[in-house]
Amino acid sequence: MPATPELPAVATSPPSPPPRPGPVSRRPHRAWGVAAVAGVAIVTAGAFTTVPGLITPALHHEFGWSRSTIGLAASVAMVLYGLTAPFAAALMDRYGIRRVVAGALLLVATGAALTTVMTAAWQLVLFWGVLVGLGSGSLTMTLAATVAQRWFTARRGLVTGALSASAHVGQMLFLPLLALGVERFDWRPALITLALTAAAVTTLVLLLLHDHPARLGLRPYGAGEDVPAPPPTRGAARRTLAVLAGAARSRVFWLLAAMFVICGASTNGILWTNFAPAAHDHGMPVPVAAGLLSAIGVFSALGTLGSGWLTDRLDPRLLLAVYFAVRALTLLLLPLLFAASVQPSMVAFVVVYGLVDVATVPPVIALTTACFGADGPIVFGWVNSAHQIGAGISAFLGAAARDLFGSYDLVWFALAVCCLLAALTALVVRVPPSPATLPPRPVEAAVP
Repeated sequence: MPATPELPAVATSPPSPPPRPGPVSRRPHRAWGVAAVAGVAIVTAGAFTTVPGLITPALHHEFGWSRSTIGLAASVAMVLYGLTAPFAAALMDRYGIRRVVAGALLLVATGAALTTVMTAAWQLVLFWGVLVGLGSGSLTMTLAATVAQRWFTARRGLVTGALSASAHVGQMLFLPLLALGVERFDWRPALITLALTAAAVTTLVLLLLHDHPARLGLRPYGAGEDVPAPPPTRGAARRTLAVLAGAARSRVFWLLAAMFVICGASTNGILWTNFAPAAHDHGMPVPVAAGLLSAIGVFSALGTLGSGWLTDRLDPRLLLAVYFAVRALTLLLLPLLFAASVQPSMVAFVVVYGLVDVATVPPVIALTTACFGADGPIVFGWVNSAHQIGAGISAFLGAAARDLFGSYDLVWFALAVCCLLAALTALVVRVPPSPATLPPRPVEAAVP
């Protein structure tokens, strides 16, 4: 039998070692720079919210307009501030964050500049109420939610809290400067300064505020895999209304909206409009009361930042319950704390109330993101609109109650009860077990 020929030996080479990882970059992630620029834009928009109260006496003296006429422009701006937010979130999905934010800044700059040359009351409503209201409404917490959702996977709550606090930082930074400018140089130079500031920040936004990390070849901060940039979504207004229609079928949406109606009523709705008159009823000078409000704003910024940090670690529903319960206690005690001068007990109120003032925002944003997926920022925009509605109702009814009963005591008690109801409401919100399992659309899929 013939021998079987031997097969030639096949030369083999040892397996290649795995590639060595390249050097780890120690540069900060670009997400932090994007968040910083967004914060500057929100700070700038926050400065515009302090202006009506500063220039009302000057306008009344120069034009002879009634305070209710001047207040109409501020009311229109407040309403549009709330209603614009959800549409702005949809516009960011269609045209990108950069374009929408730059356009909004130019809108508020234009409104402020035109206000300096107005000659009739209707122009104040148009220039300040409509233009500034629409522009500032696009630079609210909805921008914070959108930036945090697109650029961050880790530390999302912390970033949301920091950006949400930026509006109060803007008020605290610009309020003393604007007040000094109005007192020394009249109201027009103050508005021109704000307009130029907004225009300058627009340049910063166009250069550094990027729409999505994937467009720069990056992953969101903390992400373990690439996240593609979503395609532009057409029909922003139609989509915004469609998201509202879908969310309205969710019990979660109505619970969050109800809580934020109470939130708006028990914060800027009553305190930012009626705290100074209530303190004056007890003999406290109005400038001293205004100083206490400024201090509340400082602690609000700190509280919102801390709330964002806690939201990354604790159940947001539990946080909301605690915040509303603490707010209820402070409002219930407030009538006992008023005096002609600032007492230690009032200082304690300023600190405690300030820490929970805007602290509700990061947990609510976290809940809308968990329950509504990619539509979360738009849903939060609608929830935030409920906040503004509550604020407007509270501002009017609080003043009406003072005229009817001669005191604000009943107002503080009623709002304390409402806050307790909000604390209980927070505990019954149902959250899907894993947000990652939710499809981004349609909204109905997120309905519990």
